[in-house]
Amino acid sequence: MLRIIASLLAAVISLAAPNARAEVYGAQTFTLANGMQVVLIPNHRAPVVSHMVFYKVGSADEPPGKSGIAHFLEHLLFKGTPRFPEGAMTDIVARNGGNQNAFTTTDYTGYFQNIAVDRLPLMMDMEADRMRNLVLAEKDVVTEREVIIEERRMRVENSPSALLGERMATALWMTNTYGIPVIGWEHEMRGLNLEDNLSIYKAYYAPHNAILVVAGDITMDKLKPLAEKYYGAIPKSGDPKPRARPTFLYQKADTRITLHHERVTQPSWSRQIIAPSYNVGDRTDVHALEVFSEIIGGGSTTKLYRKLVIEQQVAAAFGAGYDTDAVSYGSFFFSMTPSPGVSIEQAEAAFEKALAELIANGLTEADIAQAKNRFAARLAFAKDSPMSAARGVGTSLASGISLDDIENWPDAVNKVTLAQVQAAARKLFAENSSVTGILLPEPRQVAGGPTP
Repeated sequence: MLRIIASLLAAVISLAAPNARAEVYGAQTFTLANGMQVVLIPNHRAPVVSHMVFYKVGSADEPPGKSGIAHFLEHLLFKGTPRFPEGAMTDIVARNGGNQNAFTTTDYTGYFQNIAVDRLPLMMDMEADRMRNLVLAEKDVVTEREVIIEERRMRVENSPSALLGERMATALWMTNTYGIPVIGWEHEMRGLNLEDNLSIYKAYYAPHNAILVVAGDITMDKLKPLAEKYYGAIPKSGDPKPRARPTFLYQKADTRITLHHERVTQPSWSRQIIAPSYNVGDRTDVHALEVFSEIIGGGSTTKLYRKLVIEQQVAAAFGAGYDTDAVSYGSFFFSMTPSPGVSIEQAEAAFEKALAELIANGLTEADIAQAKNRFAARLAFAKDSPMSAARGVGTSLASGISLDDIENWPDAVNKVTLAQVQAAARKLFAENSSVTGILLPEPRQVAGGPTP
């Protein structure tokens, strides 16, 4: 939740409605009779809204051997319905001055339009229509399959860092489905067919498996009847089911992967560690690690950055983060670019030493307070973007995090102590598996053989 909420949290707003929450977003929510959750995040600064629908299905929900099908279906949802055939929705959104897109992750798929508030009913009409009335033909699948395969070539095969990331994820997660790339493995993508897509569509694209989030210049008195008219008209077709995710982890192991690639000009180093999330693990540890992540990865004034980049000058860049929005485990990660003339081994050794010293005796009450203050500062400005607020809330809800948890996040973080941060950090590195990735240029060919 740190990566989403710390950058996107809204300013504190008080609402009089009984189902309003005033801690962070001031969000209001209710559930339609067919099981679809509706969330409102008010922002009356401009007459616009961000309209987003999240489906609780991602790459981790795919059947074995069907990697990439959730993302494939996301593409196919733009093929249209009898009422709005292919291209119609895109044209209508554009002609009304809006923009739209979609995205797929391991745990959810989202669709959105940013539009003037008086055009919201039209957006809801079209989005609700394609929730259950999508029309697909074999030719659509054949054509779009080549599109997603080309997308994989562009985003993965032509990107050394993406290739390394795939190998790191596979090594880190092992049998956990988070190790399967969202876009899919190419040999499996080539076998995806019309039946595969319709199977996912019928199973997951339904009100009980969806969340509607509207952020912007509208009140619940106006939103509720619109949601009931357009989304509430869809018949109930099931009940929410537990998200199936493996929680078994193999014995702790630290894996190292080195990838040489002709497109690499600057070596880089990264590390990922399996970590607790809001759904798996101790919440106390999660909040403590959020604070720890801010202390070490919150920008150029943080201790590890100053030590490695400014003082020792072993790194040209350094960052850290913590992803807790997951149905299963989360992940903690580091990245570093060694300075010119500094080897990967030298930079890594400096990082390891600096990190160990920080955890052992380098954290202070002042560090904890400064991290919390940076969170609070972000809260004061992040409400400016309705889309950011809608995506932040929808991401967490679709991952299984409650609205209460989202709204009460500042209070939970403010209760974190120095001792809890130290304990959670020690536990993270002592108990959890990690994978270290090293990206290097191709060895130079010289007489007598290659050299590094």
